[in-house]
Amino acid sequence: MTDVFARPGLLSPGTGEPTAQRIADSARAWDGGITDLADFRSWFAGYGERSYAHVERIPLEDLDGWRRDPETGNIRHHTGRFFTVEGLDVRMSRGPVARWSQPIINQPEIGVLGLLVREFGGTLHCLMQAKVEPGNRNGLQLSPTVQATRSNYTRVHGGRPVPYLRYFDHSAASSPRRVLADVRQSEQGSAFHRKRNRNMVVEVLEDVEPLDGFVWLTLGQVHRLLAADDIVNMDARTVLSCLPFAHRDPQEMPDAEGDRFRSALLRSCGRAAGSLHTMEEILSWITEARTRTDVRARRVPLDGLPGWRTAGGRISHETGRFFDVIGVRVEAGGREVGRWTQPMIESHGTGVVAFLVREIGDVLHALVNVRVEAGYMDVAELAPTVQCTPPNYDVLPAEARPRFLDEVLAAGPDRIRYETILSEEGGRFYHARNRYLIVETDTAATFDHPDFRWMAVHQLVDLLRHSHYVNIQARSLVACLHSLSARSNSRCSGI
Repeated sequence: MTDVFARPGLLSPGTGEPTAQRIADSARAWDGGITDLADFRSWFAGYGERSYAHVERIPLEDLDGWRRDPETGNIRHHTGRFFTVEGLDVRMSRGPVARWSQPIINQPEIGVLGLLVREFGGTLHCLMQAKVEPGNRNGLQLSPTVQATRSNYTRVHGGRPVPYLRYFDHSAASSPRRVLADVRQSEQGSAFHRKRNRNMVVEVLEDVEPLDGFVWLTLGQVHRLLAADDIVNMDARTVLSCLPFAHRDPQEMPDAEGDRFRSALLRSCGRAAGSLHTMEEILSWITEARTRTDVRARRVPLDGLPGWRTAGGRISHETGRFFDVIGVRVEAGGREVGRWTQPMIESHGTGVVAFLVREIGDVLHALVNVRVEAGYMDVAELAPTVQCTPPNYDVLPAEARPRFLDEVLAAGPDRIRYETILSEEGGRFYHARNRYLIVETDTAATFDHPDFRWMAVHQLVDLLRHSHYVNIQARSLVACLHSLSARSNSRCSGI
C-alpha cells in the first residue's frame, strides 16, 4: 500500500532511535519516571487548594469590559480582542436540517497549545501544567505546557507573561530544541467560526526546571490519568494526538500475548500491517464529501436571531435545548490574571463521543464519519462514529438521529474498551462534558455508506500531521486509543 504521507522517521539525538519509537516507549512507562503517580496525586491535590477558581454566574448585561453592539447585539470585549459572540445563519445542501440560526464564537486569532518533552533516564517525559479554567466543573485539570490565545500571550489583559512560551516561538528560541509536531488544528465547528490553534510538541535538549504548577510525567502516566474523569483537559488531548506514534512489532512485546484486541491495536498503529482502504482512497473520499456538500454560513447580528431569545440575563433557544450563552464572574488563583468576567457557552446535557472499532485482517479499524459543521474551515472533517448530545434530537426530525447512536448506548461492558467522562475546553464552555467511548462492534467490514469509512489508527495519525482533517473530538479518541495500546489490560474505565 502506498502511503502518500510517508516520510523518514525522526531520529533522537545520538541514539539512532526513531522518535516515534521513543514516544511509544514512553507510553509504556506506566510506572516509574521521575514523578511517582502517588506523589503526583498528592501534589495535584495540594496545588488545587492554592490554584482555585470561584465562578459566579451573572447576567450578560453585568459583564465588565464587554458590551453589546447597539446595532447588532454582538457581544465583544472593549479592546476588540479575545473573541466575540455573534449570530450565524447556516444553509446546507444535504442533511436532515437544511437551515438554522445560532450564536457562535468568532475568535480569529490563533492560539498556541504547546507541549515540552524531555528525556530523563532514557525515557521521554511531558511537562504538564495543572491549570484552572472557569468552565471546568472540577476546577483543576492537566493542560499542555502552554495553553494560550494570542490575546493572552501578548498580555492584552495586563497580566503575567505565559511561562515557557519562548520554546514555541521560533524567533525567541535561543536554546537547543527539536520540533516533533507543529500543525494548526480546528476546534469545535458547531461552536466556533473557523477557530484554529497551533498544536506543537517540542523536545528540549537542556534542563528545564518545572515552575510551580508544572510537573514532568511520562506519556504512559498521562495516559493512565486519561482513564479518570475530568483530569486531562481537551487541549492536552489534542496535542497528545498529534504525537507521531509507531509501536514495535507486537510479536516483540510479550505482554501483548493473549490480548487479541491489544495486538490488533498495536498492528493498527504501524503502517506495515496495512488497512482496508489506501490513503489515496481516504483522501479522495474526504475531498468528494467536501465537494458534494454546499455549506453557506453567514455571520449575522446576534439580535433578532431566529429561534433564540434574550431573557433572564442569558441567550437561549426557544425550545430550551442545545446551549445557552451566559455570563460569569471569575476569581482565580494561579492564573496570569486573578479576576475577570466573560461570556461562556453552557451546553445542555452530557454528550456521547464514540468510535466503533473492529478487527479487519487482524488490524483494528475505527469506523470514521466525515462530518460537516458550519464553523469548519473546509466544510468537513473526520469525526468519531457517533458525536452528539442525545436529548437535542428530541426536537429534530427522526432522520436526524445519528446512525449507530443506539448501538453505542446499548453496548454492554464486554464490548466497551474505553469509557470516561471528559471535559471540553473550559475557557469558553461552562461545564461541557462528553462521555468518550471505544466500543467493539460486529458491523461488517463491507458496510458501505458515503459518510463512513473504516480506517486504521496509523492513517488517522498520518492525517494529524496536516491541518483540518481530523476534528477535535476524534483527536481526543485517538489519544484514548493510544492509551490502550500500552496497557497489559486493554479495557479502560477509570484508574
